[in-house]
Amino acid sequence: MKRLARYFPAAPVAVVTLVLAWRTLRALLDQVGEPCGTLDDSYIHFQYARAIAQLHPFHYQASMPATSGATSVLWPALLAPFWAIGFRGQAILWPAWALGFAALGGLAYESYHLARPLAGRWGAVGSAALVLSFSAFTWCAASGMEVVPFAWAMARSARRASEWHEAPQLRTTRRLGELVALAFVAALMRPEGALVAIGIAIVLAVSPRKPAHVERAWSLAALAGAGALPAVLRVFTGSGRSNTAIAKLLVGNPYYRGAELVSVVSGNLETFFKTLLNGRVWSAEFVPTDAMPLAIMALVAIPIAGFRQKRLVRAAFVLGIALGMCIPCFYVTFLWNRLRYLWPFATGWLIGLACLARLLGEVATLLHPRARAGVPMLIGFFAGAFAVRLDWVIDDVANSARGIDKQHVAIGRWAHDNLPKDALVAVNDTGAIAYFSDLRTFDIVGLTTRGEARYWVGGTASRIEHYERMPRGDLPTHFIVYPEWMGTDAFFGRELFAATVTDSSILGGQSMRAYEADWTLLGSGEKPWSPLEGAIVDAVDVADLESEAAHRYELLARDNTEVVGDGLSADGLRVIDGGRGWRAVDRFVARLRPGKVAHAIARLAPTKSKCVVDVRAGGAVIASLTLGDDDTSWSELKFDVPAESAQSETPLELVAREGSFSSYHYWFTQE
Repeated sequence: MKRLARYFPAAPVAVVTLVLAWRTLRALLDQVGEPCGTLDDSYIHFQYARAIAQLHPFHYQASMPATSGATSVLWPALLAPFWAIGFRGQAILWPAWALGFAALGGLAYESYHLARPLAGRWGAVGSAALVLSFSAFTWCAASGMEVVPFAWAMARSARRASEWHEAPQLRTTRRLGELVALAFVAALMRPEGALVAIGIAIVLAVSPRKPAHVERAWSLAALAGAGALPAVLRVFTGSGRSNTAIAKLLVGNPYYRGAELVSVVSGNLETFFKTLLNGRVWSAEFVPTDAMPLAIMALVAIPIAGFRQKRLVRAAFVLGIALGMCIPCFYVTFLWNRLRYLWPFATGWLIGLACLARLLGEVATLLHPRARAGVPMLIGFFAGAFAVRLDWVIDDVANSARGIDKQHVAIGRWAHDNLPKDALVAVNDTGAIAYFSDLRTFDIVGLTTRGEARYWVGGTASRIEHYERMPRGDLPTHFIVYPEWMGTDAFFGRELFAATVTDSSILGGQSMRAYEADWTLLGSGEKPWSPLEGAIVDAVDVADLESEAAHRYELLARDNTEVVGDGLSADGLRVIDGGRGWRAVDRFVARLRPGKVAHAIARLAPTKSKCVVDVRAGGAVIASLTLGDDDTSWSELKFDVPAESAQSETPLELVAREGSFSSYHYWFTQE
């Protein structure tokens, strides 16, 4: 029996993990016919792995500038040696799958040992069973992403740090080195791992060996792990903040400040607790229906178990992992990609269920001594509620991979065979197209192209204005995009190819299309079509982030209120101009020659119907403009800034007396 105990739970976990991997990958290969990732983001990691193997790390393509689009630095680094020895193209999925499912088995093993002091023997067995039954882990292990390896790194870190605190006899130099290494592993696997590194540093600081000052120095080394990712990104890309954070985090997004930020985060948290934990809509295939009350009880059971078993540090780590699931609520949206941003933290909730089962068993023994036997039955019920979803999820893995193969992979391979080798391809899904085409890409979202993320956050209008500032030679020669993502078709030339998939929900759209780029209309809105009175001395280009900053233009806007003006000028020419809609007020400064009358032209449009706008300079109304007498199309209206109001920085304000308006451009001339 002792010999068998040595292999428990490792042997059963290994067997179940192998069965899960075999069933999942067999279904995928049967449907797709070749290895394929379930997410386009998988191929972003593969492209960065290739970059490392080709000795140009952080350069998405060798000839392009380094970029901080690799949110996980460690995952591509782990895959790079496999790419170097020949696992190229879709073959890179084999080592990714091997590492992913090995991490799944390791996660179950770590959950067993992490849970046992809190949940008892049956609770520990149940924790391992819950990890293997939780279908989201299977989905993510098959995705080729870092989700499950990151979950393993957190669980391993929590267990080793807890053991260090609880058992002085285990405070060996080897374990110390492992803890410091885990701090870096977790932080470099995902940015959220910085919190794990901080937790390890705290444990080393409060539970030192003697001499204590040496141990506290190691605590600082672990703490350095928390800053490892920003430091690496800073060294290699010049920016310590990843492009993913710029593009997706609410914090730092100019449209979400103060009360608006609090409102959106609160809404995300409400969605998380009331919808996702209840197994509805986006989480229906992973979480049992109406599970939220049970999930909350599991969360509460963790600190109770820690207090009862005198394992407060261990309980704190498990609770911290569970609460980490709230971090993605600070994203603009966290509902992408089968909720992959949430699932690394599911381990804490699953251990919480095991703790809950033990507590309920202990309460039940007060009624009858044999009631404790119900603990394994209750845990089996929990595991079964998750396991019944495995067949559904395995089918979804195969269907998702088929969708990626038929669309992203197919159009990437088409681009490789049909586009010029010097093409610069604008994309809004940057993974498989770059990986299979071997062409330079221009990531519109900004994850893998330096400097573009802030314009993606700004919106379509800001991107148009940004492209006007770019040298024409730096603009993309082709587009491969979901057209509806672009907000305008003004720059699409001849359509060259389309990859249409109608039965896969993992995709961003049914049709991804390839176009020649046509920049003929770029800059068409830069000059007014109205006659000028004198030379232009200043211009405020609304939605142009640089122009707005230079003129202290007050944003006063929410996300999705940018507008793209696309209409005809007075002489019948098509004009494209970015602007901001649903405005009650525009407030900015104009740079004028002091003491001279300035003639202004404002390109405006009413939002829905007639709008009257008062123009103020220095608080005084200097003009009233009426928009929309005939229709809601844009027009250019004139007003004068009196000589006594003109300054080197003239504060101007346009206030809607009734209705609201869209603003696109202001020009100021003086004789």
